Amino acid sequence: MPSEKRGSDEPQRDSEELTTRFRFPHPSTADEDGFVAVGGDLKPGTLLLAYGNGIFPWTTHPLTWWSPDPRTIIPLGGLHVSRSLRKVLRTGGFSTSFDRSFRAVMQGCATPRRGREETWISPAFISAYTRLHALGFAHSVEVRHGESLAGGLYGVSIGGFFAGESMFSEEENASKVALVAMEEKLRAAGFELFDVQFLTPHLRSMGAVEIPRAEYLLKLREAVKLRTDFAAGAKITEGR
Repeated sequence: MPSEKRGSDEPQRDSEELTTRFRFPHPSTADEDGFVAVGGDLKPGTLLLAYGNGIFPWTTHPLTWWSPDPRTIIPLGGLHVSRSLRKVLRTGGFSTSFDRSFRAVMQGCATPRRGREETWISPAFISAYTRLHALGFAHSVEVRHGESLAGGLYGVSIGGFFAGESMFSEEENASKVALVAMEEKLRAAGFELFDVQFLTPHLRSMGAVEIPRAEYLLKLREAVKLRTDFAAGAKITEGR
């Protein structure tokens, strides 16, 4: 389990809320499934220390921490947008916004759906990540069709690193629109690493690739050092 010492490679922060009494094992100690540790808490400082070291939580009862190998990323500038999706972006009637309905996006991601009757996004996760959002370390993209929330995506950001946590779709193609909008936003804001954790057929079709965890950790170490402004890309994607 995480020990009660602060890691020496924890990013510098000003607020006491953004510190933690825990220290995680190195990701290289993970088992073949990517399991690293159990225990700790979901306070902002603990979450940021974990993400900054290539680790993320997955369950709350008990609270478990993971760092899979290989790791899946979307190369920024390398997202594959098919001809049919380009048509949807132009004429599908969807509009996008950022950070306007973060909790609603998380709740949408947590809603059981066909083929996914259970979810790891518990009320504890929603509370914890909503707090990260209030502190400026978590962001969402909302996809609307008219006034209805049709889809969205949320994740955690540190410097030039963004970890996409989950996305959902109430209408066909809405989650793909969310992914396109977020990738554009990250590029415009100067991000360098877009982590999506695990490879799925859906993500593969849009250009996601697997890389060794060791390579991922090197990219992560450089990305978290960057100064970025998530709001900088608003004029490119807002109101698509």
